[in-house]
Amino acid sequence: MLFWIFAAAMTAAALLLILWPLFRAAPPVATRAQYDQEVYRDQLDEVERDRARGLINDAQAEAAKAEIARRMLADSDSAASAQPAVPHRPTAPRTARALALLLALLVPVGAVTVYALLGRPEVPAQPLAARDLAKERGGPPQSVLAAVESLKKQLAENPNDPQGWTILGQAYVKMNRPAEAVDALRRAAALSPDDVELLGLFGEVATDANDGAVPEEARVAFDRVLTKDPKDARARFFAALARYQAGDQRTALDRWRALMADSPANAPWVPVLRDQIREAAIALKLDPAAVTPEPLPPETPTAQADQGPNTLPQTTPPQAGQPSPDERDQMIRGMVANLASKLEADPSDIDGWLKLIRSYGVLGERAKALEAATKAKERAPNRPDVLVAYAGAILQGIPRSDTPAPMPGEVTAALRQALAVDATNRDALWLLGLDAMTTGRKAEVEEFWGRLIAQFKPGDPEHTLLKARLDALKAGG
Repeated sequence: MLFWIFAAAMTAAALLLILWPLFRAAPPVATRAQYDQEVYRDQLDEVERDRARGLINDAQAEAAKAEIARRMLADSDSAASAQPAVPHRPTAPRTARALALLLALLVPVGAVTVYALLGRPEVPAQPLAARDLAKERGGPPQSVLAAVESLKKQLAENPNDPQGWTILGQAYVKMNRPAEAVDALRRAAALSPDDVELLGLFGEVATDANDGAVPEEARVAFDRVLTKDPKDARARFFAALARYQAGDQRTALDRWRALMADSPANAPWVPVLRDQIREAAIALKLDPAAVTPEPLPPETPTAQADQGPNTLPQTTPPQAGQPSPDERDQMIRGMVANLASKLEADPSDIDGWLKLIRSYGVLGERAKALEAATKAKERAPNRPDVLVAYAGAILQGIPRSDTPAPMPGEVTAALRQALAVDATNRDALWLLGLDAMTTGRKAEVEEFWGRLIAQFKPGDPEHTLLKARLDALKAGG
């Protein structure tokens, strides 16, 4: 009720400000004669000033004043004859009064109608202290910022972790902090100089951060990718772009033409490639139609998946439009399928299997994630990260339920095996403590989470979360 009283008062105040000028009578307007009389008075004053300064003598001054007085009398007689017998009191026009009444009706009725359609009176008030202003303004949530800060602390203690630097760089890319993303990925690439995917990602992000101009370190990264995988389309595209921006249009054109000849016609990067070939041809005063080769016949989605990793430029240069979400999804799936085919040919790459498990998890293909995790576990049965990934793949395939249920035996067995190899494995300690909490085994919860919380510093988000859980457990919660 208080809201409606306040709203009515605000509406009345707004209407008063709008309607008052419409009801108020217009002020009287001075006539032409009144303006003329004011001018004559100014002329008389001017004559006196000229006489005081010695510009005119007394006889001239008196003559001028007499002439001005004559004109004043003549204008006064004309104004008196033209003045109406009954003086007119100005009032507000009828149209103004009608408009005022119309507004007085429409404003409150319109406001109530709009609020009834769009308003949400049932939503409770949100005090400023309880709101996530960073999220409302489009920034990352506080939980993400806390996780990034925690990762930075871990990397300060262990700066030789390429995976940590890669995750930090990708997080900065999503947070639209390009300079910091480039720095993090540069550290990761220096620690993993043979990781083709990481080198390509670093070169791409460095180019984006440089407003589409390929910097020297990105060019070197793309050239290193091509040394290991000459068919990598993303590296081929950007390596040619670097030559073009350096003024070597002929080399860039030759490289883009070769990439076009190797690309299927339905590849999503073909339109971008055509634009670049056309631009280079015009710069070289060549006929674009004559120098643009025809691409390969269109391929089915399965065949496209067999192309190399990063088989298209994921970052479109400034001259071209960004790929559509469908094209980007198709490109990601092609990269994942290519990684899977490489692992089938060379199953000894355990780190590759872990990447494949994570990729399938992101795509929501849980069955394939579990299949990849099973194969990784068969080849590395004693690696803690593989055992944890295997347990996670099983958990992802279990349907969600509002009622917590114990974890399957094969999950807990894999996690305990991971702890037997690495007693400080954080993922295993967390999940085993969660399973013990579900089944009411408080002593095990305190054991697992007590070992886990000891690995964090007070003030870390993880430490705060675990301490709250353990305090609630001790209090009987």
